[in-house]
Amino acid sequence: MAEILLFIIYTIIGLISISLGVFSLVNKGQEARWGTALFWFILGIIFIFGDYIPANVVGGLIIVMAILSATKQVKMVHFETTSEAFKKESAQKIGNKLFIPALVLAFLAFVIAQFTNLGAYNAIGLSGIGALIIIMMISKSSVKEANLEANRLLSQVGPTAILPQILAALGTLFTVAGVGDVIANGVSQIIPTHNIWLGVIAYCVGMVLFTAVMGNAFAAFSVITAGIGVPFVFNLGADPVIAGSLALTAGFCGTLLTPMAANFNIVPASILDLKNQYGVIKAQAPVAIIMLVIHIILMRYLAF
Repeated sequence: MAEILLFIIYTIIGLISISLGVFSLVNKGQEARWGTALFWFILGIIFIFGDYIPANVVGGLIIVMAILSATKQVKMVHFETTSEAFKKESAQKIGNKLFIPALVLAFLAFVIAQFTNLGAYNAIGLSGIGALIIIMMISKSSVKEANLEANRLLSQVGPTAILPQILAALGTLFTVAGVGDVIANGVSQIIPTHNIWLGVIAYCVGMVLFTAVMGNAFAAFSVITAGIGVPFVFNLGADPVIAGSLALTAGFCGTLLTPMAANFNIVPASILDLKNQYGVIKAQAPVAIIMLVIHIILMRYLAF
C-alpha cells in the first residue's frame, strides 16, 4: 500500500514537471524554450519511471539536466497572471483563512507519520494533497488553476528545486567512498583523541562546515559522525543518542549559513524577489553562530 501511494505521489510530481515542459514548448516567445522544456521533461520522466530505468541511464539524464542548467538553457516560463488588484481583493476576502492549509499540512503530516505505517515520504505527499484540497475549497479554485500556479512556482524556483535530492545522494556517495575515514585521519593530526572539549567542538563545527558544503545536515551527519563523532566523542563515553541528536541539529546551523541549502535560503529570496539573493543568509547568520555555541555547551554537559 505504501509503495503504491508513493508511486502515485511521485507520478503527480512528474506530471507537474512535464506540464511545465509543455508550457515552455507552446510559448513561442519563451527564451530557451527547448532547453527549458527538455529539463522539465527529463525530471518528470525520472520521477515517474525512475524505478524502472537503469541507474546508469538515470545518472546520464541527471548529467544532461546539469549541463542544461550550467549553460543557462533553463529559463523561467512566462505565465499569464491575474492583475494586482484582483490579487489584493482575493487576499482581503480570504484573510487569515490562508493559514488553514498550512496548519492542515503540518497536522496531517504528523498524524500520518506517527499513527500509520505509510512512511515519512507518504506523510508529506498526502498532507500536501490534503492542504491543496483545503485551499481549493477556500479559494474556490479549479484543478486547472492549481496546476497553473504549481507550474508557475516550480518555474520560478527553477533547477534549484532538485538540489536537495542531489545533495542527499552526494552524502550517501561520500559515506560509501570512505570520506569519513579521511576526515578522521586529518582531524587526528590536529586535535588529541582524549580531549572532550576539543572533540565536541570538532564534532559540532565539523557538522556546520560540512553541512554548509553539502547543503544538507542529513547528508553530512553520517560522514562527520563516522569521521569525528565516533573516534573523538562517542569513544570518550558520550551518550550516542544525546550527542548524535545535538550534532544533527548543530548541522542545521550550517543550513542557515549556506546557499547550497537552496530550498531554505535561495528559493525564498527568489520567490520574494529580494534585491540581495543572500539576504536570507545574512539575516540568519547571527542566530546560527549563537546556536552553534549553545550546541557545543549542551553536548559537553548533557552527553557526558
